[in-house]
Amino acid sequence: DLRFVAATKSDLAAESAAGRFRADLYYRLGVATLTIPPLRERKDDIPLLFAHLAREARARYRRDIPDMTPALEAGLLAHDWPGNVRELRNAADRWVLGLWNGFSASSPSGNGAVPADAGTLADQLAICERRIIEDALKRNDGQMKATYEALGLSRKGLYDKIRRLGIESDAGDG
Repeated sequence: DLRFVAATKSDLAAESAAGRFRADLYYRLGVATLTIPPLRERKDDIPLLFAHLAREARARYRRDIPDMTPALEAGLLAHDWPGNVRELRNAADRWVLGLWNGFSASSPSGNGAVPADAGTLADQLAICERRIIEDALKRNDGQMKATYEALGLSRKGLYDKIRRLGIESDAGDG
């Protein structure tokens, strides 16, 4: 027994009628149709889905989930979500990783990413790595031991990255 599950953003009935999709395939696939509206049409679902996706990210990254603020929820509800649930999942991942910076004109998807004109891939990765380490240091009140443990690094590994990335840290080994 073999079953296929297919998903599309296109209206296959219209595509089939217009001759852009094979009618026989449309009828073979069309045993059961489930239409799920995009996130922008289901605003009430967004905070609940975001919380669920954040819990999944917490398990994946072994990180604590920050408290959801009213500003975060307002931003989630105001966003149009052109990338739908995939975009929401990425936002939840960024939030759990401490990379969330909201939605801005320069970053339409609000992904907190480094601008593409920031240089080479190595330059862009260094910017991201620096942000992650600085955020971890801040969350751990500058305590190096707590920071390298939270990041899954060795003591030497954290110190090497701090030196290489030019991160200022006046904290001790704490």
